[in-house]
Amino acid sequence: MAASSTLRHVEDPLGILLAKYARLIRTRINRTRRTTRLAATLILTLSLISAGYGGKQWLKGRAEEKSRGRRLLRRNSGLRGPDGSRTIFVPYRTSTAKVIIYPTKATTFDAHRRLFLNPPRAAGLSDRQSTPGVPPPQVRPGLNLAFLHQFLSLLSIMVPHWNSKESGLLVSQGAFLMLRTYLSLVVARLDGAIVRDLIAGNGSGFLWGLVKWCGIGGFASYTNAAIKFLQSKVSIAFRTRLTRYIHDLYLDDNLSYYKLANLDGGIGQGADHFITQDLTLFCTSAASLYSSMGKPLVDICVFNYQLFRSLGPLALTGLLCNYFITAALLRNLSPPFGKLKAVEGRREGEFRTLHSRLIANAEEIAFYGGADMEKIFLDKGFRDLRVWMEGIYRLKIRYNMLEDFVLKYSWSAFGYLITSLPIFIPAWGGSGGLQELSRAHEATSRERGRMKEFITNKRLMLSLADAGGRMMYSIKDLSELAGYTSRIYTLISTLHRVHANAYFTARGTHPELFSLSDVQGTIHKGYDGIRLENTPIVAPSLYPRGGDELINDLSFVVQSGEHLLISGPNGVGKSAVARVVAGLWPVYRGLVSRPRSIGTDGLMFLPQRPYLSVGTLRDQVIYPHSEMDMRDSGRRDHELSRVLEEVRLGYLPDREGGWDCRKDWRNVLSGGEKQRMGMARLLYHEPRYAFIDEGTSAVSSDVEGLLYEKAKEKGITLITISTRASLKKYHTFNLSLGLGDEGADWEFERIGTEEEKMGVERELQELRARLGQVEEWKRRRQEIEEELARVWVKGEELLPPPSYTDGVPAAEKEKSTSGQ
Repeated sequence: MAASSTLRHVEDPLGILLAKYARLIRTRINRTRRTTRLAATLILTLSLISAGYGGKQWLKGRAEEKSRGRRLLRRNSGLRGPDGSRTIFVPYRTSTAKVIIYPTKATTFDAHRRLFLNPPRAAGLSDRQSTPGVPPPQVRPGLNLAFLHQFLSLLSIMVPHWNSKESGLLVSQGAFLMLRTYLSLVVARLDGAIVRDLIAGNGSGFLWGLVKWCGIGGFASYTNAAIKFLQSKVSIAFRTRLTRYIHDLYLDDNLSYYKLANLDGGIGQGADHFITQDLTLFCTSAASLYSSMGKPLVDICVFNYQLFRSLGPLALTGLLCNYFITAALLRNLSPPFGKLKAVEGRREGEFRTLHSRLIANAEEIAFYGGADMEKIFLDKGFRDLRVWMEGIYRLKIRYNMLEDFVLKYSWSAFGYLITSLPIFIPAWGGSGGLQELSRAHEATSRERGRMKEFITNKRLMLSLADAGGRMMYSIKDLSELAGYTSRIYTLISTLHRVHANAYFTARGTHPELFSLSDVQGTIHKGYDGIRLENTPIVAPSLYPRGGDELINDLSFVVQSGEHLLISGPNGVGKSAVARVVAGLWPVYRGLVSRPRSIGTDGLMFLPQRPYLSVGTLRDQVIYPHSEMDMRDSGRRDHELSRVLEEVRLGYLPDREGGWDCRKDWRNVLSGGEKQRMGMARLLYHEPRYAFIDEGTSAVSSDVEGLLYEKAKEKGITLITISTRASLKKYHTFNLSLGLGDEGADWEFERIGTEEEKMGVERELQELRARLGQVEEWKRRRQEIEEELARVWVKGEELLPPPSYTDGVPAAEKEKSTSGQ
């Protein structure tokens, strides 16, 4: 009898499943009516056509958007949305990428203000004596409740809500961290199986284990790369949130960017260092904290559970005791890295400020020949920074020696001790001890089982030691993060204080006169003119000190068409009047009324130092507008050409290469061209009122008169700050400052009145009287020179003149020479 075959045809489960559902679909189609099938076919056809047409339109819109992006990028412009958002295009590979920037809502600032200006008392960030919004001096950066409050406050900005982009990135990174922990557990078990098969001589099992090892290794490599990539994405997302938040506070309508350094002084002069370097370090450290502490924490929980099952409760107890002892030891012996990093950041900022000042004033320093003195300043700043950093490195050496010995060698020895429990104390060795007892009479299987369990437990212990080591290392990282957190929290707290004008005095005390806590004046925006009523002009000091009064109660009114000249000696407060009206300096008393808007149909200021922005030649003329604002207002380039012709700069577009040319305009234009560019901005915006602070001092008198006449033709009411008496003919009123014994008095009068004419006549009479005394002064000068030419010797004898003078006194020689 023929032997029947034992081979069976094995069906593919996936093929069976597909065949089943294919038969089900054919059955359902055959049961439907013909009309239904025709309707379904028509709908499918229409869907395909609609999808094709929609895809074509999408591709067309995409191409138009890229073309518009390249055009707007070239012109340094963007698009503004109805909700206040701004769409800009940035370079990306060979094309452009669209970025939409949404402004921070005012309600968000109000909600966050209590976190930064009114922290809970338990956090230790406020007391009765401290300045509101800034941590008191006794709160040093470190691992305390203050750090917890500061970090959570910043986290509310970095992760604003649960469905934000940052939340998605953190969840994705967390999923990969969990996957990495699971892969570590699989690798530990696979490592033990491979060693077991190798010892047993199982070749097929050994080769199959290597194949699985390589497969898991490739997947683990991708997981590690994804974790690092997501960490960098989280860091950039955090920095983007914080940077935009700080920019919205820093560049607001309250002029915080000016008041932060000139009035508040809460962070000194280094706001740029806070926003650029400290913010970058904080975001990088915060993003790495999630993976450096999140994954080790998960690893510790999972691996401890696995070791508890393999080694028993005694091993778990020993591991937990080891963690607590190590953490307490390192915590108590750890230097204050948070405080050290905070001071290092401050000194880095000071050193950077020295270089920034050198770059900004390079020309003046070169004229004075002050390179040697500046080099002394820079060397001293770097020496202070170097000494501080060397001190930090010396502390790190001692701490790293202790840290490496404890985390590497002590933990390794303790790990060998723990893994030996199932062998030497089987009753307390968990599942490993049970297996050891069950294989007591099988020597070969017991050896192999020991080897497998030992390799697995050793791998788990190594992973656990690595996780625990990273947790302990993160104590130092947390201390450094506390330093960065303190600086960023201080920056945002100070910005909130400036933004909200939250300057208060401590309980039971009175504000210093003319300090930021003593502002009692009123600013009225919406007035058609410039009006000051009993307003003292005070040069403010940094908070909380009081300012210096420059001018007593100043009162005047300027209506449309009434041009005002503000004159007086240097240092009496002429430019201070413009600063008070502009809102740069506080109105401590009285009332200041001014137009509501800045620019067109409002108020405009031309400062003493012309400012040229980054961008194209077009941007210089229309500043502070962008090309988008110019197009929205219906203005075109030919109008800008006419404006430049009016200020005698019509040659610039041809000379510099067109309106879209980008240059460092501060170094391209001369002093006179810079001031005429400022007047071009004035003629472009056509405000109703304009303050001109020495805006034509580098322009010739004929061009100066032309510029003033052009401005008056456009209906601009001029308020000029100058010491040139020749500008009186272009103005209606004159405000003279610096009068009186102390220079704090003032006088407001109309130009061309009878009183002023009489004053001019008196001045002419004084000049004529002085000219009549010229001959008397000459005679007196000759007598003095003759007396000085005589030399008396002992005995009251007159020394004869030297031979080379031919015996003629110098005065007589001069007289004879003039007679010839």
